[in-house]
Formats: sequence, C-alpha cells, structure tokens
Amino acid sequence: MSDKKKSFDLQLFARVLTEAAPYKKLFSFCILLAVILAPISNIRPYLVKVMVDDHILQNDLEGLKTIALIYIVVVLINAPMRYVFIYSTAKLGQNVVRDLRNKVFRHINNLYLRYFDQTPVGKSTTRTINDIQAINEVFTQGTMNIVADLLGLFAVIGIMFYTSWRLALICIMVMPFLIIATYIFKEKVKTAFQKVRTQLTQMNTFLQERISGMREVQILSAEDQELEKYRKINRSYTQANLDGILYYAVFFPVVELISAVALALLIWWGSGSYLQGQVSFGSLVAFPMFLSMMFRPVRLLADKFNTLQMGLVAADRVFEVLDTNTTIRDEGKIEPEKLDGLIQFEDVDFSYDQENLVLKKLSFDLNPGETLAIVGSTGSGKTSIINVLFRFYEIQSGRVKVDDVDVRKYKLDAYRSNFALVLQDVFLFTGTIYENISLRNEAITKEQIIKTAKIIGAHDFIKQLPDAYDFMISERGNNLSAGLRQLISFVRALVVNPDILILDEATSSIDSETESIIQHAIEKLIDKRTSIIIAHRLSTISHADKIIVLDKGEIVETGDHQSLLTIEDGHYRKLYDMQFAENIV
Repeated sequence: MSDKKKSFDLQLFARVLTEAAPYKKLFSFCILLAVILAPISNIRPYLVKVMVDDHILQNDLEGLKTIALIYIVVVLINAPMRYVFIYSTAKLGQNVVRDLRNKVFRHINNLYLRYFDQTPVGKSTTRTINDIQAINEVFTQGTMNIVADLLGLFAVIGIMFYTSWRLALICIMVMPFLIIATYIFKEKVKTAFQKVRTQLTQMNTFLQERISGMREVQILSAEDQELEKYRKINRSYTQANLDGILYYAVFFPVVELISAVALALLIWWGSGSYLQGQVSFGSLVAFPMFLSMMFRPVRLLADKFNTLQMGLVAADRVFEVLDTNTTIRDEGKIEPEKLDGLIQFEDVDFSYDQENLVLKKLSFDLNPGETLAIVGSTGSGKTSIINVLFRFYEIQSGRVKVDDVDVRKYKLDAYRSNFALVLQDVFLFTGTIYENISLRNEAITKEQIIKTAKIIGAHDFIKQLPDAYDFMISERGNNLSAGLRQLISFVRALVVNPDILILDEATSSIDSETESIIQHAIEKLIDKRTSIIIAHRLSTISHADKIIVLDKGEIVETGDHQSLLTIEDGHYRKLYDMQFAENIV
C-alpha cells in the first residue's frame, strides 16, 4: 500500500492480524473483554434514571440504597476490567512487535549485499524500529479499541432507545454532522501522518549518513552546508506534524460545538416532553450522560482509525522488506567440517546490476595449500571474485566449485565457517577487544585469542592498552589506530583456524612497521592453507604460488612474480615499475 493510497486495505489488515496467530488465545481474550465492557461501561446512566424515577421521586430510600450499591459494583467491576483490557492489548501488541522485529532482522541478515548497496541504512533502521513500533498501535490503539468503541457505541444507542426513544432520536439527529466532520478529519489527518512517516524516514537516513561521515564533513568544512540541508528536512518534518496538529485543533472544537447543540436540543425538546408527560424526569437526567458516552467513541474513532491506517502504512513498508526476494538461497545440504581448499572458477559471468558484467568468462584453479594473488586496477573485478566465492552475490552463469562441489550445494553457514576474510575497511563493534575477536562465540577462549595474537604480533600492542583484551572499543573502533584495528581483524580471522584464508587489501591501511609484522605472520600461515590475497602493494605478494592479473573482469596474465616481470609491456610489469618508481621518488 503506497502512501498515497486512500482505501482501507483489508488484505493487508488481515496479514497484520495473522502476525498475532501465535497469541490467538490472548487475542480472543481481548475481544471477549471488549464485548463484556460495552454494556458494563454504558449502563450507568440507565441506573441513574432508575434511581431518580423509581426511588428518589418515590421516596424509596431502601430501594435507592440497593440501586446505588449496584451502581458502585458496576463501577468497581468496570475499573479492573478496563485495566486488564488495556494491559492485555498492550501485551499482545508488544509480543507481536517483538516477534516481528526478530523476523525482520533475521530476514535482513540473509539478504544479498545488493540490497544494502541500494538501500540507505537509515531507511532500514526506520523500517526495523519506527515502522514496526507503529504496528504495535494496530493492536493497542487501533483494532482492539475500535472494536471496543464500536461495541460501546452500539450498546449506548441501544440502551438510549430502551430508556427513551424520543430523547434517543433527538441525540441521533446530530449524528450525520458528526460523521461528516469525523470523515473529513480522518482523511486530512491520514494524509498528514503519511507525510510525517515519509519525512521521518528522510531524517533518519540523513542523520545516519552525516553522523557516520562526520570526519569527511569536517575535513571538507561542510558543516554549514549540511546544517542548512538538515534545517530544510527538519522544517518539512515539523510542518508535517503541524499539519496534523492543525486538523486536531479544528476537529475537537467542532465536535464540542456539535455536542453543545445536541445538548441544547436535548434540554429544550426533552423538557417540553417531560412537561407533557412523554418523558420521565429520570430519563431527562440520564440522557446528558448518554450523550457524552455516545460522542466520546465517535470522537475518538476517527483518531483511532487514523492510528490503524498509519499502522497499516508502516506494516506495508515492513512487509515490503520481508517480501524482498533477494535473500540468499540456502538450499544446500552438504555441511563440511573441513575443506581441502581446491577452488575452481569455470566460465563465471557476474554482474551487480544484472546488466553490466564485472567478471567475464572467468576461469582459474587454485590447488589446496597454494596461495593465489589477484592484482589489477581499480574496478577490474578483484573484490568481486571474493564476493562470488563467499556467495554474497549470485553469479549469472558458469560455476564456482570448492573441493569439486558447486558452492550452492553447501549449507551456507557451514560453508562460510571454513573461511576467514580480512577486509581493507575494518568494522569493529562497540565492545571489548575480546568480544570483537570472538564475536561472543563462547567456543573461542581468551587463551586461544592470546595465542593467535602472539603469532600475528598483535599481543604486545594490545597489552599496552588499558585493560588489554578487556579494553572497550568505541563505535567502529574510532578510539584505535588504523593499524591496530587491522591487527585485531587479522586475529579475529585467524583465531578460527580457517581452511581458506582471504586477504582483501589487508595491509593497505597500516604503516610499514605494522605491515612487516603482519607479513611475517602471513608467510608462516599461508603455507598451511589455501589463500587468496588481493593486494595493491605488489611487494606483499612476491611469494605467491600464482598471480592473476585482471583487467575489466578478464584475466589478462597468469604466472608467478618472476615470470610476470619478464613479460615486456605486460600489465603486471607496468604496475610493478609504477610502484617501484613511486618508491624511488
């Protein structure tokens, strides 16, 4: 359902209700309470009428005590039942929201990276938090309260006609005006709230990007420009909220005016009918209370229906994420405990956008225990090979095999658990160094981490930090140097003792001293496992068993370091000479 769609989507509403299926007993209990509360909450004016007509005017004090006691009992029953109703609907909504958050996050975890390439983080955050929270209102302020108010409205109208049909008709006369005002209000507020949701998404997206990129904003001295952009978004968001407030400010006085007119008509006509003996005095006393009870649900129904509509708009956005069919197909059955490390690419074509190929008929073999280095200019397809091997993306044609098995036949988590990947851009989570390395995997002990850190050469650096392995890392590791972040990511990759090791520009962000430490560790570790190294610095791959040179998604040269240097005017030779010249300068 788009934001501009105005009709009530019953199919979407039914889908939202199915999310409460695990709690159908609680759902049914809430409906039962609504049914019971309808007459109990609205019978009090009738009891007042009985008090006046049958007891006060008749000087029946004993009977008055009895009916007064009944009135008190009704009130005492209504109060706790209302509490249970409110709490139960809130509990139902929170349970549904909790399950839906888990479902959405689980689904997002299994999406192809293409989804994240095309979807702003702020938008995904809004869908997972704000929009799902709005669905909670469908149950707490929407469906249940609408049912309760409608039942209450029918109950009070029924009791009114039972008490005095003449006075009931007077009250009903103003209903068309109230319904028209309510409908106009509902449509106007719905449009305003839709704008609020849209502006909120834009604000979340803007803030997430700018806060994450604050370093670049300050480096470029773009604070004033970004502030002005934020002011415009904030102004639009504020205006959308003010539009909604305006309609509320108009609607409620209009309802009060209609209510006052109805009360005036009731007193004028009712008094005349009483003097003519057509209406009892008790009915005349009770009907102002009936009128208030009739107007209250009608006045609130418009607001609650808008709440329901906004919940459905949010639900549609959430279901759009859940219906995204770019999830990774995990249909494999093979769960390898260990991989030998034979990697084969056979005529692989791959495109990020389904149109422009970044890998073209790519074929190569890597034997177990060998080290393959991949070099090439920016955009040549180096990282795409890793993305395909890890099944972050699906290929368009050809086959990728590991140990003579198509990678799609492996169960995804079991398959990836045999790999370790170190990226150029290190992402560290808020938490301790130990938690970042183990990722809270209880099977990984601190002793294993320390042993691995010593092999890598990171142990001495970590020991210098306050609390060492219990040092608290800030968001994205901003309180650590780039070199130490890279060392931690290297320890994180190697502590699981992977069968296949992949380094994607792993030494590009560190200084020469740190690089020499890592290079020493790499040389000790890669001879025990299949390794793929993507490197910009050719000095780090001279030991590789095989080097492939990529250009526009195709292999243009293959060989080892020495053999590739002997090719006159070769791509590898040009890259090497260029870097060598830079080093001399």
